[in-house]
Amino acid sequence: MTKEIDKSLVIKLEESIEYAADSIVSKTVVKKDTGTVTLFGFDKGQGLSKHSAPFDAIVQVLDGTANIIIDDTGYRLQKGDMIIMPANVPHAVEAADRFKMLLTMIKS
Repeated sequence: MTKEIDKSLVIKLEESIEYAADSIVSKTVVKKDTGTVTLFGFDKGQGLSKHSAPFDAIVQVLDGTANIIIDDTGYRLQKGDMIIMPANVPHAVEAADRFKMLLTMIKS
């Protein structure tokens, strides 16, 4: 079973990733040398610890509520919200409730 999304299909993003108890689920949409697009489903209380990346990352919340920390400043995002996490700046992601996001990372 592939974790990558099929091409040339209409995709309902929110329905394309499931939640799993006490877990983070991910599915690759696109993976290229120039960047990646990945769907994530976070169960409540799950998260990604503080880290940094050498390129910008765009978080689009598809469902639920997330806490995003960028350089020690907290942001609460809900369905429909988006934020850009700048390159080389520490950031973390926490699931305030179950939430789904589309993460787009652009390499420069």
